[in-house]
Amino acid sequence: MASGGLSVASLWTEVNRCGQNGDYTRALKALTKILHENRDDVTALHCKIVCLVQNGSFKEALNVMNTHSKVLSSEVVFEKAYCEYRLNRVESALKTIEAASEQTDKLKELYGQVLYRLERYDDCKSVYTDLIRNSQDEYEEERKTNLAAVVAAMSQWEKGPMEDLGLPESTYELCYNAACSLIGQGQLTEAFNKLRQAEELCRVSLADDSDVTEEDIESELAVIHSQMAYVMQLQGRTDEALQLYNQVIKLKPSDVGLLAVTANNIITINKDQNVFDSKKKVKLTNAEGVEYKLAKKQLQAIELNKALLAMYTNQADQCRKLSSSLQSQNPGHPRPVLIQVAQLCREKQHSKAIELLQQFSDQHPESASGIKLTMAQLYLVQGHVTKACDVLRSIEEFKHKSGMVNLFIFFSKQDIDSAIDVFKQAIGHYQSETPGSAAHLALVREAADFKLKYGRKKEAISDLEQLWKQNPKDIHTLAQLISAYSLVDTDKAKSLSKHLPSADTMSFNVDVDELENSHGATYVRKKAAKVTGENLPKEQGQGEIKKKKKKKKGKLPKNYDPKATPDPERWLPMRERSYYRGKKKGKKKEQIGKGTQGATAGASAELDASKTASSPPTSPRPGFASGSSAAASSNVVPPRQQKPAASGATRKKAPQKKKKGGKGGW
Repeated sequence: MASGGLSVASLWTEVNRCGQNGDYTRALKALTKILHENRDDVTALHCKIVCLVQNGSFKEALNVMNTHSKVLSSEVVFEKAYCEYRLNRVESALKTIEAASEQTDKLKELYGQVLYRLERYDDCKSVYTDLIRNSQDEYEEERKTNLAAVVAAMSQWEKGPMEDLGLPESTYELCYNAACSLIGQGQLTEAFNKLRQAEELCRVSLADDSDVTEEDIESELAVIHSQMAYVMQLQGRTDEALQLYNQVIKLKPSDVGLLAVTANNIITINKDQNVFDSKKKVKLTNAEGVEYKLAKKQLQAIELNKALLAMYTNQADQCRKLSSSLQSQNPGHPRPVLIQVAQLCREKQHSKAIELLQQFSDQHPESASGIKLTMAQLYLVQGHVTKACDVLRSIEEFKHKSGMVNLFIFFSKQDIDSAIDVFKQAIGHYQSETPGSAAHLALVREAADFKLKYGRKKEAISDLEQLWKQNPKDIHTLAQLISAYSLVDTDKAKSLSKHLPSADTMSFNVDVDELENSHGATYVRKKAAKVTGENLPKEQGQGEIKKKKKKKKGKLPKNYDPKATPDPERWLPMRERSYYRGKKKGKKKEQIGKGTQGATAGASAELDASKTASSPPTSPRPGFASGSSAAASSNVVPPRQQKPAASGATRKKAPQKKKKGGKGGW
């Protein structure tokens, strides 16, 4: 036993020495020998668990604790909860911590981490606030950093108001978290400046360490650069954002969560373009362990983008599979349904898409607003205007908005009474909810203008009176009101006209010359010429002599004979004149027989009835007819004949050249 005792003592000495040197593997060997001597040694078991945790063997450590649970009892609560947390068994870790008999500071620290992973940010903030208030040690800065991360998460994911907890911004981690809070509040410019400050602090703090290389600094800055690119993307500077995102991807950081978020944001910039690059980037979002690094909303956004990418790449089955999975995980979220509807529309199945939207709207009325807007759009695509308007009217929160009212009026222009009824309902809503507001008065003005435009002046009186009471100095409204009353009550119109300003008060000091010479003047008065000695004004009594314009003589043809009577058909085209006999195409052609085979030119001339003296002309020539017929036909314009339809059909087109197969040319 003595030798055994000496052996155990030396083994403990070895464990102590290895623990101080950080050599936990050798310490484990010594502890195994100690436990071989005494299997239920609590101290040896505890030390073994710590060594296993330090080596990252969390499963083995948890097995040891479960095997010796009766002996260890409450000695290793923190170690057990920590192993469960590191093994991503967050719910089990929470139960272990809450079941602990005593809440130590280190257990509270772990409790805060577990709550943050479970996205219970309010409880997490309370834990860290209590720790900072009641503890003073070297870990105070880390606690403040974690508290700043909780505030940033609440600002980004819960869209709550940003609470000023008086946290410093002395380190780049604190500065980065402050920038994330500003992003959640929509203060993008301030957030970008804060990220610049965090980048500078990071470079300064890491430059003091001689062991840190430039690559290590860039790797540490990757998360800041990715967030800066995100701010640029939100500001619309997509080219700069894409360049910075790609720089982060090229660094290949070890944080799989950072890689997944960066790749997802590149996919959102690409949209339906550069699909090949998006398909490569989407692989980075499937890395192992991503689901433990990101918030639920981040993971949801990545899955939605995967479904959209499948739709853009014509992978219909994959798109339906992903969107259905998302819908089962988030039954009340409308986006998975909208993706399925978009896929159906790409397949021209609009009726089925409308059925799907109606089904979701009935099951989840709290999320039905956006769904119904999409349904109305699909009805409009199909040309069902009445159904679209009925769907829009069923959206209580939107149906009285100015944009929606304008839409109803646009579709009701053919029915003026229906359009006026739409105005009446909307004005009644604002009269009861926010009377006298800018939206209410703008709607009343639109209603009055609409009624006046379509001649309903009597119905516009009440609206115009309401507007004039709100602003008695509005002369334009007063004039419209007087015009409307002039048709109903002339006495009232006269009494109201007394409120019109006098002509003297309406005169404005306007420089007419400057107004006429302005850029927008469409008419410019000609300035009077300066009076010279020759152009002096005439004495009184002398009448003004108007200058007569000289008439230009018309040009006559070269062969004009004033004695000859002009041809009354000279205004008609040659082809339409009564004496036109066609063009002579040469002597040789005249000699060719145009009749039956063997007929001579002389015989054809004899057979031509038009050349005989007895045959009358086809169209009378006014001025040359004899007797009573001359007077009757002298003023008759011969009818214009249409050109024969087959005149161009007998022409033969030259054959086109065929294209050759080579580059260019024929």
